[in-house]
Amino acid sequence: MSQKKARIAVLVSGGGTNLQALIDAQKSGIIKSGEIVLVVSNKTGAYALERAAKAGIKGVTLTRKACGGKEGFEKALDELLQAEKIDLVILAGFLAILSADFTAKYPERIINVHPSLIPSFCGEGFYGLTVHERALAYGVKVTGATVHFVNEIPDGGRIILQKAVYIEDGDTPEILQRRVMEQAEWIILPQAAELVCQQLIK
Repeated sequence: MSQKKARIAVLVSGGGTNLQALIDAQKSGIIKSGEIVLVVSNKTGAYALERAAKAGIKGVTLTRKACGGKEGFEKALDELLQAEKIDLVILAGFLAILSADFTAKYPERIINVHPSLIPSFCGEGFYGLTVHERALAYGVKVTGATVHFVNEIPDGGRIILQKAVYIEDGDTPEILQRRVMEQAEWIILPQAAELVCQQLIK
């Protein structure tokens, strides 16, 4: 008898490097209590969808424009997640903020990776290179990544895992972004996914 696995959907907006880390972690057995069955992009032509296709995972594009705005987008997304019987939603470089109404339907079932040690450099407007630019401008010596549950407050949900990354002399936002991904995001996002999936299938 095969063990029941939590059904995972990954929401993306771009290249999908975090998605790739999750796919690789599933292959290597780091994620064993869950299975990625759906990848949803809110941007047309996102490379992340090609990564999904290569891994044999269903990929869907849902844009606000096509859905007639945020409300329509969230309704379509909710219907898709229900249809696919999704247990856990992972935001992996997903650049849209989900409404309180939406997140309330999935309490502690949506997780996000953020490229700083929350509560530093987080909240509305803090995404992508901006986070690393601010960290460098502030002069902090340690940054990192955080995986947290998603609620109605941007970057405000309960923290699941954090990992520190040291800032080095000569770091640019781009160099720091890459190091935080390699040394923190790609490690703790799969670990957190496995932890939450274990809880969901108990």
